[in-house]
Amino acid sequence: MVKQSVLIDPYFNLGASKSNKADKPQKEIVIQDIADITKENELALKIMFRLLPSKLSFSNVNLDLYFEEQLLNTTTLGIPQGSLTTDSFEFPHILDMEGMTQGSYSIRVEMYEPWSTGEKLNYTFKEVAVSYTPQTRESRYVKVPTVKSVAGTDLTIVSSSTKALYREIEEDKKRESTSSQDKW
Repeated sequence: MVKQSVLIDPYFNLGASKSNKADKPQKEIVIQDIADITKENELALKIMFRLLPSKLSFSNVNLDLYFEEQLLNTTTLGIPQGSLTTDSFEFPHILDMEGMTQGSYSIRVEMYEPWSTGEKLNYTFKEVAVSYTPQTRESRYVKVPTVKSVAGTDLTIVSSSTKALYREIEEDKKRESTSSQDKW
């Protein structure tokens, strides 16, 4: 009787090593850009980031915002799992800059996936230098010259209020003339 050999372990004959972990794509948070817009006493930040390999790998992501090495805000973002959203996200922040002087300031954004033990998984950060120039309401006005006076010897200048008065007088004259006509 001939016995057939059965291949139980495919790695035994190939000399390949086994890995205990299943091959999963590496999870990663990528901060793509931190855009800033200066407004009156405000600095608007738009934080653009991407979740790799996809948003389906994440449920919550923490975002820490630092201004000049001081933690300003920690936000937990719930990642939407719907099919209509993409893997790229934008998150706005508006900083109250009242009383701040003109200058260059350091803004750092740290993002990570929180773990139940307090550990920060998939940690990443991005730091940018932002030039801040306070804007006042007056500096935002469009500068348009105004006419102070118009002088002319041969021309008569009629203002809009005077023009309205002349129209009223003409209308009164028309009403009087129509009412005074004899009607047969």
